[in-house]
Amino acid sequence: MSYLVPPGLYAIGNPGPTDPVTVTANYKMSYDLVRQALEGRNIWLLVLETHGINVWCAAGKGTFGTGEVVRRVEASGLARVVTHRTLLLPLLGAAGVKALEVQQRTGFTARFSTIRIDDLPVYLDNDQQATPAMGELTFTAAERLVLVPVELVSALKGSLPILAGLYLLGGIRLGFAAPAAFLPLVAWLGAILAGAVATPLLLPWLPTSSFAVKGALVGFLWALLFSLLTGTGSLLEQVPLFLAMPAVSAFFSLNFTGSTPFTSRSGVKKEMRISLPLMAGAVLVGAVAWVAVIFGAFQ
Repeated sequence: MSYLVPPGLYAIGNPGPTDPVTVTANYKMSYDLVRQALEGRNIWLLVLETHGINVWCAAGKGTFGTGEVVRRVEASGLARVVTHRTLLLPLLGAAGVKALEVQQRTGFTARFSTIRIDDLPVYLDNDQQATPAMGELTFTAAERLVLVPVELVSALKGSLPILAGLYLLGGIRLGFAAPAAFLPLVAWLGAILAGAVATPLLLPWLPTSSFAVKGALVGFLWALLFSLLTGTGSLLEQVPLFLAMPAVSAFFSLNFTGSTPFTSRSGVKKEMRISLPLMAGAVLVGAVAWVAVIFGAFQ
């Protein structure tokens, strides 16, 4: 998860002073995909310092921004390398770059090209004119689910200490060899799947525009299903289930906001300010209730 290349000016093929200059982030995957798409051409590639973050996320964070474009143009001596004064930036970087300011400070015109790297060759062959399709961002079920494995790996790695703690507490109450001691682990893993798999898959059909609420709803449905399948007992035993599981699901759903075309930087910050304290409170109260159930059984 630390793939980056040194920022600076790179040559694809054997470019000269009149060849185009395209701009990308120093996230290695972005860098490699641009080189792959433009293989066989003569073109300059200006790589910005985004600290190994892709264009879209870096534009939201401000690292793929006006100041960095200006710094990199000046540091690379680009004005002495090419005779034209045009930079071709990825369209998803537009949120972080003020084209007018770039022109005023460097003399280079910043033009936003395409969303997808694969469209760059056609864009260049079309006299640097984008078609409507090059500016449309789809987000199909397949495109959403392709992001799931990364989220799952991250979620499972972070959950290992929690799963160990759940098994320890479940074993104290029921015996470590009892199958029921593993049920808390199943509940937690199900909540992860609810937030990191089911919510992205059902995204367009879940109500509200809030990712946290979408995830909490799926987590609540999972808690209800788990309760029905396992026959969770008293009301006190159901409190941790119906508090913690929606909160866990909502948390992993909220992680997904940075991977979608539906959110804005200010919107994500606002949702996090509101939802994260509620999630933490729900998990804390649920944990206290569950510990009370466990140790209450020995009184």
